[in-house]
Amino acid sequence: MSGTVRRLAGMLHRRPRLRLSLLLTAPLLWLAVLYLGSLTVLFVSAFWTTNSFTSEVVKVWSADNFRALLTTPVYRQVILRSIGVALAVTVLCAVIAFPLAFYTARVARPRWRPLLVVAILTPLWASYLVKVYAWRLILSQGGLADWMLRPFGLSGPGFGLPAAVLTLTYLWLPYMILPIHTALEQLPDNLVDASADLGARPGRTFRSVVLPMVLPSVAAGSIFTFSLSLGDYITVQIVGGKTQLIGNLVYSNIELNLPMAAALGTVPVVVVVLYLLAMRRTGALSSL
Repeated sequence: MSGTVRRLAGMLHRRPRLRLSLLLTAPLLWLAVLYLGSLTVLFVSAFWTTNSFTSEVVKVWSADNFRALLTTPVYRQVILRSIGVALAVTVLCAVIAFPLAFYTARVARPRWRPLLVVAILTPLWASYLVKVYAWRLILSQGGLADWMLRPFGLSGPGFGLPAAVLTLTYLWLPYMILPIHTALEQLPDNLVDASADLGARPGRTFRSVVLPMVLPSVAAGSIFTFSLSLGDYITVQIVGGKTQLIGNLVYSNIELNLPMAAALGTVPVVVVVLYLLAMRRTGALSSL
């Protein structure tokens, strides 16, 4: 028995590719069966129909569900609104995250930087629902937002699309800060010093030196903020008022029209894949 084990160990030592293949077999099978398999079932079931009287799934092939997504104004509006919300959250996260990451990576004292990173990560340790309901209290009538804006003659946004964008921005902001912080921390000081020695002003140094090197990390963070916002539906239900996003339509159609819910569920998958292909050209995937 020991001799067989030694021969097997020797063979694996001489063949690193075989050893790597055996190590990756189990997780790849798990990925193929559970993740890719579920996506395949989702896509296939989107071509089925539903009995209008009993709401039972009828396994008759038809493209009516996808045709309805393209021709029904309500579905088009919800899809475009969902993409717009995801893009708005991504832009807001990038605008807020950059100065915060610049301070934690380049301005703060080195001994304080790990503590600041921990502070950035702390909201991720709290429950998702706790954070969303906390924002519901903040944005509610007579809540903290109203109390802070009342001296200026203003009121809080209340519940609706702006509240959903604001809450999603808070939820996913750490996913944008961390990649940018890492990129700024790894930015060589001699490049910034060389730019200043050559007479470049801070704005020119930022545009010509800092931004090109940090942009892939911004794109990498945007993958998280965009995809997480596009598929979210709980936040919209809690603080979105009557606003409907694509996740809400999927949830509402699961019981009544499962094939239509599956067709709606394929839209975020396709949009995220297209977004990943676009971000791949920026080098964002190598920054993850």
